Amino acid sequence: MPTYDYQCGKCGHKFEKFQSMTAPALRKCPKCGKSSLKRLMGTGAGVIFKGSGFYQTDYRSDSYKQAVKKESDTGSKKEEKKDSKTETKTETKKTTSEKTDKKTA
Repeated sequence: MPTYDYQCGKCGHKFEKFQSMTAPALRKCPKCGKSSLKRLMGTGAGVIFKGSGFYQTDYRSDSYKQAVKKESDTGSKKEEKKDSKTETKTETKKTTSEKTDKKTA
């Protein structure tokens, strides 16, 4: 149910009224008792989307999802290879530095 804004034409009293969309507009001012109320035009409320199903990616095709999965799998394999190469390089550096330390001692 929406909230409607009203203003009295006689006394200028403004107020809001929570009422059904099918309910008739109010006519009598609650402050002065005159029948000169007007329903004001409001900007309305913003729409709030809650829950899943409102994103473009929620309705992707199965072929698209499979292609993305393949890309992410190959990407993680490449990272594993890079990590193993980095580890062997650091191990090699350690052994060579150890050898030089032994020679200087």
